[in-house]
Amino acid sequence: MNIVRPRLFGQNYAFVVVAAIFLTLLAAAGARSAPGVLILPLEEHFGWGRSTTALSAGIGIFLYGMVGPFAAALMNTLGLRRTVLGALALMSASAAVSAFMSEPWHLILSWGVFSGLGSGAVALVLAATIVNRWFVRNRSLMMGLLTASTATGTLVFLPVLAWLSQTGGWQPVVIAVALVLAAMIPVVWLLLPERPAAVGLLPYGATTAPVEAPHAGMVSAAIGTLKRAARTRSFWYLFATFFICGFTTNGLVGTHLIALCGDMGIPAVQAAGLLMVMGIFDLVGTTLSGWLTDRYDPRKLLFLYYALRGLSLIYLPFSDFSYYSLAVFAVFYGLDWIATVPPTLRLATEAFGERDAPVVFGWIAAGHQMGAASAAYLGGALRDSQGDYLTMFLLAGSTGLVAAGLSVMIRRGQTAGAPA
Repeated sequence: MNIVRPRLFGQNYAFVVVAAIFLTLLAAAGARSAPGVLILPLEEHFGWGRSTTALSAGIGIFLYGMVGPFAAALMNTLGLRRTVLGALALMSASAAVSAFMSEPWHLILSWGVFSGLGSGAVALVLAATIVNRWFVRNRSLMMGLLTASTATGTLVFLPVLAWLSQTGGWQPVVIAVALVLAAMIPVVWLLLPERPAAVGLLPYGATTAPVEAPHAGMVSAAIGTLKRAARTRSFWYLFATFFICGFTTNGLVGTHLIALCGDMGIPAVQAAGLLMVMGIFDLVGTTLSGWLTDRYDPRKLLFLYYALRGLSLIYLPFSDFSYYSLAVFAVFYGLDWIATVPPTLRLATEAFGERDAPVVFGWIAAGHQMGAASAAYLGGALRDSQGDYLTMFLLAGSTGLVAAGLSVMIRRGQTAGAPA
C-alpha cells in the first residue's frame, strides 16, 4: 500500500492519519471558500450578476452535501483511500480548467457540478469515517478537531485568495486552488491506510480488533440506511437542525459576507480578514465542543450553539460595521460556526450505531448542504432584488432560534433510533 512506516508509531499512528486528513479537509475547505472570493472579481470582469455566481455556489454546495452519504458508502465498498484520491483529483482538475472559462455555464459546470461532486467526498463524512475507524477513545474530541479544519482552511486560504483576486484578478485564485489540491494527493497516498487492521494496528484506545460486518453496494447501502433512519423522529430532528446549520453558516456567511462587506465599503482583503478571525475562534470553539461533547449532554450544547448563532446574525445588519462591532460578531459567530458537528455526530452514533452512523451522518450532512445551497442562492437573489442583505440575515437568524428549540426535542440512546 506504500504507507510510510505506521508500526513506528503503534496505535499512535491514528494521530498521523488525523493529521493527514486534517490537511486534506483544510485544502478542500479552501476550495469551497473560493466562490465567495470570486463573486466580486467575476462581476467586474464578466459582468455576471450575483444571482449567477450564487447559483453556481449553490449547486456546488448542494452536490457537496448530496454526494456525502454515497461517498460514505463508497468508502466502505471501493475503499476509503481510492475515494479520497479520486475526489482530490477531480477537484483539482475542475479548478484548473476553470481558468479558461468565459461563459456562465463554464462557471456552473466547474465550480458548481464538478467541484461539488469532488468536495462531497472530502467533507464531514470523511471525518466521521476516519474517527469511527481509527478511534475508540476521544472520538468527539478528534471529530471536533477534524471539523475545525474547515475553519482553518478559511483561516489560511481566504486572506491569500482575497489578496490574489485584488492584485491579479480571478484567474490566480483558481490556479492556486488547483495546485493546493493537487499537492494533497501524494500526502493521502503515502500516509492513509485503508483501516488500522490493514497495517496491523488496532483503533486508538481499543483492546481487541473490531468485528467488520459485510457491506452492501454503494447505492443500496446509502438508500437502505436512509430508509431505516427516516422512520425515526431523531433523524428528522437532526436533519432539520443541520439544514438550518448550513443555512446560517457556509451558505450565507461563507458565500456572501465578503460581498456584504463590499456593499458597506470594506475591501475584500479586510473582509477576508474578518473571516480569518472567525476561523481562529472556530478552531478553538469546535475543538472545545468536541471536548465538551465527551462530557455533557449534546442536546444542551446544540441549544446553546444555535441560539447564539441566531442572535449574532440578527445583530449584524443593525451594527455600524465598525471595527469593534465586526470584531464582536466575529468572536460570537466564530466560536460556534461548526461547533454543532461533534454533538450532532454523537447523537447520530448513539441512535443508529457505529456501523451505520457515518452513512446516516452523511444524509444529515446532506441536509446541511441543502440548507447552505438554499441560503447561497436566496442571498444572491434577495440582494439583486432588494439591494441589500437585511431580509436574508433576519431570516437566517430566526431559523437559528428555531434550531435551538428543535435541539432539546432530540431523544438520546439506541432507543432514539427505533421506529417512531
